Formats: sequence, C-alpha cells, structure tokens
Amino acid sequence: MIIRILTLFPQMFDATLGSSILQRAREKGLLDIACINIRDYASNKHKKVDDYPYGGGAGMVMTPQPIFDSHQAVVEELKLEKKPRTIYLSPKGRVFNQEIAQELAQEKELVFLCGHYEGIDQRVIDELVTDEISIGDYVLTGGEIPAMVVIDALSRMIPGVLSQEESYEEESFYSGVLEYPHYTRPAEFRGLKVPDVLMSGNHKNIDTWRRKKSLEMTMERRPDLMEGLQPSKADLKLLAELKKENKK
Repeated sequence: MIIRILTLFPQMFDATLGSSILQRAREKGLLDIACINIRDYASNKHKKVDDYPYGGGAGMVMTPQPIFDSHQAVVEELKLEKKPRTIYLSPKGRVFNQEIAQELAQEKELVFLCGHYEGIDQRVIDELVTDEISIGDYVLTGGEIPAMVVIDALSRMIPGVLSQEESYEEESFYSGVLEYPHYTRPAEFRGLKVPDVLMSGNHKNIDTWRRKKSLEMTMERRPDLMEGLQPSKADLKLLAELKKENKK
C-alpha cells in the first residue's frame, strides 16, 4: 500500500513510522509511506499557509493553494489517472472504527490531509477530499495524531504486516467483541494464579473459556457492541450461562 501524508509537521511522524511493526512493514516493502510538507508548496515569499477567515471569527484557516499543489504533486509522483482516496482528519467526519480500518486497507493508495489552526478552506474539502474521519468527540491541535491512529490501525489489516493473521483476527473489535484476558509465565505471581483451563492443554475448553470471557467483558464494558453482534448457537449457550451466573 502507498500512503502519502500532507502535513505541516512531518517530523511528528518520524518515531511512529520508524518504529516497531510499521517500520518492519516498510522495510519489507509492504508499506510505502512518505510525508509531504504542505509549507514547501506555498507560493508566497514567506511560505505562509494560513490566513484570516472571511466573515470574521477567531483563529486562522489553512489556505487552499499549498494544499492543492501538494496534493497534485502526489498525483504526479504516483502517476495516478484518477483522484486518490483522500482522507481529511476532522471532528466533523464519521467516527473511525475497525470496519473503516478494514475498508481503507483494501485501497492501493491513500492520501491523508492533516489540518491545523481552525481548519482548512472548504474548497479543499469540496474538490480534493473523499473522506472526513474523526477519531473521537474531542478536539486536538491538528490532524497528525489522528492520521497516525488511522494508519496504524489499517496497516495491521494488510497481509504480511503482522507475523500471524491470528494476531489481529482475535483482537478486540475485529470479531465484534472485546478480546479475552491474556496470561503468561509464571503460573503464579504474588498469590495470583493463571486459570487452570489455560494450562490444561485442552484447546477446545480453552477456546470456549476465551470466547466466554470475551462475551462477559463486552457485556460489562461495552454493552453497545452486543447490539450489533450476531451470536452463534455456541455464543447463545455461553450467554445463557453468564446470565445464570450473574443471578447468583
């Protein structure tokens, strides 16, 4: 996958893109990620990229010219015949989730536009942006951190990025419920013991225990997720057991 990030602060991405899973994916050639400094494309002498909003109001707005030109530079670099899917990180966008991550992971090229100040000129959104995405109902200084979140989440869906597909297939939200608890050695730590079933060697019982714990944690912490769950016959049995246990 090819990812280009239009930003005023490319240095913010150095640690994120140069560490851990994303770094290894780039080294393998699975991810081609680069940052483009929007300021480099400003046509004025002082490389100014913002101005006062028409109609008055507090703050400054990012001007369209450097954004249009930096976006066009990406189109030319990648020799694209059509407008790439361009994501503007915005509190006005649809709230990011695992489903959107899977959707974006199917694309060959993605462009991320990171806004700052009071936002960007609406003409950029009208002409260049294909998706507005928010990572939550709160305000951040700019779009760089949200872009890192989205890129990290969708990258995990790309085949080969993780060492084992199971690494994400059993994670929270991928299967519609929260992930089960994990334990490792030692078997007992400060009087706290690992559940016997996990050391039993009986994989069927282990799978059942894990699924039951996932359902239990989801019911307790994110009951909203249960509304969209399509439980299997095995899930219905486990849910009945949990309901019975909670009445005790």
